[in-house]
Amino acid sequence: MQDKLTLERIQLLHPKLRDEAGEIYKAIGEVLSGKAACRFTSTLRTFAEQAALHAKGRSAPGKIVTNARAGTSYHNYGLAIDIVLLIDRNGDGIYEEASWDTKGDFDGDSIADWMEIVAIFKQYGWEWGGDWRFKDTPHFQKTIGYSVRQLLEKYNAKKLIPNTNYVNI
Repeated sequence: MQDKLTLERIQLLHPKLRDEAGEIYKAIGEVLSGKAACRFTSTLRTFAEQAALHAKGRSAPGKIVTNARAGTSYHNYGLAIDIVLLIDRNGDGIYEEASWDTKGDFDGDSIADWMEIVAIFKQYGWEWGGDWRFKDTPHFQKTIGYSVRQLLEKYNAKKLIPNTNYVNI
């Protein structure tokens, strides 16, 4: 399945990662079959969007969903992807359920679908949030050797790709 939203979100990534993310998405589509597909739920997140997410459970209603303030997430620089599995429970071609189940084998190949995706991202050198002390299993990031502090310094110094808001890395 080629998910239109995912394809649009890939184009929001930092220009250095767009082609690679497209290759990753294609590889994911080749290993998932049948009742499972993958959607990239979040790629680039503006500083304003990050601030609003950080406010949840603090100064805004809802549960806390992130500890990252604006400017301190790799999403803010187009260097991160969050995913979800889409499940077609009845085989009618409509993926009616979202799943964050890291152990489910919805495509029936005896390998957890989530872990098939993790393996593909890792083949391309991406970090997985599921390996962290505080787990963030939907999250993948590629730092290209920069800390968020260094990226924020570049952003604040306006060291950007001309005519964009992407830091020049």
